Order: sequence, then structure tokens, then C-alpha cells
Amino acid sequence: MTDDDLAERELSELSELPELPELTRRRAASLFTDESGAATAEYAITTMAAVAFAGLLVVIMRSDEVRGILTDLVRRALTVS
Repeated sequence: MTDDDLAERELSELSELPELPELTRRRAASLFTDESGAATAEYAITTMAAVAFAGLLVVIMRSDEVRGILTDLVRRALTVS
């Protein structure tokens, strides 16, 4: 059986389902089109990414090599030539 045959069979099974009442159909449609809370989820994902990036920066800044580079940079900036 091919994928097309399976898809056609699933469609025929769906067409055998009873028709939903109008009120139920409208409620179901509103569930699929309602985007309330989407912005909150986007903010949560962005915050998680920012926290992960901050953690990565902390790990990088704690390394001796980076610490030496930054210390040298500050010393050169503060010394008067």
C-alpha cells in the first residue's frame, strides 16, 4: 500500500464521521485561530535564549585566557603613554 493509498483511506474514514453541530464547529474553529498567549510564549522562549547566552558568556569570561586578554586591554587603556 502506498502513501497515497493510506492518505486516501484516512480521508475516506474522516468523511464517514458525523457532522459536528454549528456551535461545536465554531468553538473548534476559534481554538485553532485564537493566538492569545502566543506573545507570552515568544517572550518565554526569548528569555530562555538570553539566559542560555548569558550562561555561555559567564563560562567564556571565567577562562584564564579571556581573563588575561581583558586585563591586558584594561591596563593598556588606563596607562598614559
